[in-house]
This record gives sequence, C-alpha cells and structure tokens, in this order.
Amino acid sequence: MIEGFSNASRIPELRRRVLFTAAVLAVYRVGVAVPTPGIDGQALASFFDAARSTLFGWINLFSGGALERFSVFALGIMPYISVAIILDLLKIASPYLDELYKEGEAGRRKITQYTRYGTVALALVQGAMIAYSLEHIQAPGGQPVVYHPGWGFRLLTIVTVTAGTMLVMWMGEQITERGIGNGISLIIMAGIVARLPGAVGITFQFVREGEMSLFVLLLIMVIVLGVTGGIVYVESAQRRIPIQYARRVVGRRVYGGQSSHLPLKINTSGVIPPIFASSILVFPATVATFIPGARDYAAWLTPGTLVYNLIYVVLIVFFCYFYTAVTFNPVDVADNLKKYGGFIPGIRPGRFTAEYIDRVLSRITLGGALYVSAVCVLPTILIQRFNVPFYFGGTALLIVVGVALDTVAQMETHLLTRNYEGFMRRGRVRSPRGG
Repeated sequence: MIEGFSNASRIPELRRRVLFTAAVLAVYRVGVAVPTPGIDGQALASFFDAARSTLFGWINLFSGGALERFSVFALGIMPYISVAIILDLLKIASPYLDELYKEGEAGRRKITQYTRYGTVALALVQGAMIAYSLEHIQAPGGQPVVYHPGWGFRLLTIVTVTAGTMLVMWMGEQITERGIGNGISLIIMAGIVARLPGAVGITFQFVREGEMSLFVLLLIMVIVLGVTGGIVYVESAQRRIPIQYARRVVGRRVYGGQSSHLPLKINTSGVIPPIFASSILVFPATVATFIPGARDYAAWLTPGTLVYNLIYVVLIVFFCYFYTAVTFNPVDVADNLKKYGGFIPGIRPGRFTAEYIDRVLSRITLGGALYVSAVCVLPTILIQRFNVPFYFGGTALLIVVGVALDTVAQMETHLLTRNYEGFMRRGRVRSPRGG
C-alpha cells in the first residue's frame, strides 16, 4: 500500500487529483468547526452529550460533529441524498425523467440541475424546522440554546445552513470531477472517520474508570476486525458469467473466438442502500422528536430499537434491488453481447440471455442485500448490548470500508492505465465495475 502511494506520487495527474481531494476534505472539516451565529455552543454540546445514544447521536455521527456544534455545515449532504432518492423513485413513474437518464451526458447534466434545485428547496425547509426547534431546546440544566429567539435568528439560520449545504454539495461534485473517488461518499466517510479518535478515547476512558471491562473491549475489537475482514471479502467477490465470442472474418482479419466473462458483484449497489435508508429514517424521526404528541413514536425510530432495525433492514433490501435495477440493465447487456457476437454457452442470444442475467443478478442481489443488512444491524445490536459509550455500528463501518475500497480501486485504475503496478502486487483490489 505504501509503495502504491509512492507510485501514485510519480504521476502528475493522479498526484494533483489526490492533493485536490485532500484539500477539499480539509476545507470541509474546517467548515464543520465554524458555528452558526446566535447559538450557545456549550448548552448545545450539553444537550448532545445527554442525547449521545439517541437519534441525535446517530445524525451527529454522519455529520462529522457538525450538528453538535450546529456549524454552517449542520445539514451536511443529507438533503442532496434525499433529493437524489426522490428523483430515482420518480424515474419509474415519469417517462420524462426516464428519457433524461437514457440521454447520456446531456441527460445527466439536466438531472444534476434538478437535483441542485431540489436540494436548495429541501435545505430551506429543513433549516426552518431546525431553527424553530432550536428555540425550544434547553440544556439539561435548563439553559436555552438560542441567545435571541425570533425571526431574525430563524432567517439567519435558514440562509446559513442552506448555503452550507450547497457548498458541501459543490465540494462533493468537484471531488468527483477533479479529484479521486466519489465526492459525496468521501464527504460522508470523512465525517464518520473524524469522530473515531474522540470515540475511541472515550471508550478507553470508560475502561480506565471501570465502567467497561477489558474483556468487553477486546470482544468489540474482535467484532470490528471480523466485520471489516468480511466486508473486504464480500465487496471483492464476483459472480462471473462465462461469455464466448463467435469468430468473425472481416476482410483478411479474424475477430472473436475468445472466451471472457461478465463479472457481477455480490453487492452491486455498494454503500448506497444503507445511506439511502438512513437518510429516509432520520428525517421523519427528527421531525417527530420536536412534536410533543409524536415523541413516543420518535423513540421507536431510535437506532438500535426493534422497530428501527426492522424498517432499516426492509429499506436496505429494497434499495439494494432498486439501485441495482437502476444502474444495471440486463436487456442492454444482452443486446450489446448480441451486437458484438458474444453469447453465454447454452443460452440463446437476445431475450433469453437477458432473462438469464436478470435471474442470476436477482439471486446474488438477495445475498448481497442480506449481507449488507447483517453488517449494518448485527454489530449495532452487539455494541448496544454491551453499552458501548458511542454509536459506531456496522453501517458506519460498511461506509468507511466500502468507500476506501472504491477509492483505492480508482487510484489503482489510474496506475494501471499508465503501465504502473497496482497498489497490491498480490491480491489486487478489484474495480467495482469488474475491471
């Protein structure tokens, strides 16, 4: 790995991409530390200390501590993700959106434009709700969080957090275009990783003070290492469908006749399902928390509860199938194979090939969905069972490891295209596209 980064530094383009990504993430972390005006930081921190194991602790983890400080990036990237989910769902019911997705680069630019507009609208709504809610929040000692409640504070907060969300969205897009890796996923990963040192420090403090036994700490470390190894193994796993190309004679040259394979990842959707599922569960639960008559229902949606875990698993399975169907079209793959003389041995070209690929993809997607659900839920249950003083379950671990694997795979692709050795001389990280 160290040698791989050394090789990466020798390629000017890749070096610029890595440095650009690091610089943007550094700016993001600086923005997380910039508080929104009009907030009593100590009172707000006390409130979040008391709510560490609740829904607020979960949201604060994914925002990288921005919500705890109520910084200019308090909303983070979640409004953008929520709008992207809505547009993906509307694609099924709207022929216009479906045509845009099929138009290639021009269609994607239009979809991106709609996503930006929707992000602004949703950020304005969420900013207004949060500003109103902060005026009614008190620290455990009864100290108000907002210095001067009123419309002046609300308007300032709405404008500030909306501008912060748009800036985070822009930074994510810049990383994707000019940096390395997926910008949105890297920003989420950066927020999670930034919380780890403090969480680990608190855990060791609990061990020193006798509130957690050394055996429990060792057990948690074994669980984390085991889950990390399982994630790396499954994320690199593929179901390879054999492809045979017919021999063609064009002039004096002979084309085809070789064997290949169609790689299908066990987890085609990657870290998208848990991110989508979390964003959907967080919003209604947060709203219900600030409504007096709905607070009991909001408690059901606290991470770790039975109702939350059941809904979470259902949403993960749904988004695994949904995102796979959106990103991988068996009919198009079958048509391309037929166009270039490729076929699956024993399967007729065309419709029968598409049905076969769809059947195989549906089976492995079920296994991938169950794997993602187990990784996201089971470690969380075990960690809460032993009263770990921070919330860092399988979902966060899956996001961190998955995004890291994807980023390393993209860096290796840049190296391989320039005749460099990959990051790993043994056991190279496979590209998510099977490259």
